[in-house]
Amino acid sequence: MKLALAAAAVAALAAAMPAPAAAPGRLQVTALEFEYRLSRPQLRAGRFSIIELINLGEDEHNLRLRRIGGTKTYGIRKVLPGQRRYLSAKLRVGRYNLWCSIADHKARGMRAQLKVLSPPRPSS
Repeated sequence: MKLALAAAAVAALAAAMPAPAAAPGRLQVTALEFEYRLSRPQLRAGRFSIIELINLGEDEHNLRLRRIGGTKTYGIRKVLPGQRRYLSAKLRVGRYNLWCSIADHKARGMRAQLKVLSPPRPSS
């Protein structure tokens, strides 16, 4: 009897607690000469995403990204060889172009695409 009451109390407490916030989407972009390598081809839209640019090349690089059809450009400023920088942004569903805006790096191949998918449906 006491065990059933304790189990009911725990269940009631768990139901009253708010659901944990979804973890942010994470993407690592590795910059080389002259290419980007993405840690994954897609992210889920959510509260926000964390994008890390790590420079394993010999030249400085940066990162720009814009949703295809969109007008807002996100960016990570210049990263020297061996360094990394982060961007936290709320990305909308769609395809994004990524590129390095330094000199002719984009024309030489420093570009990629990322797909942002709809957020997962909450479980009931």
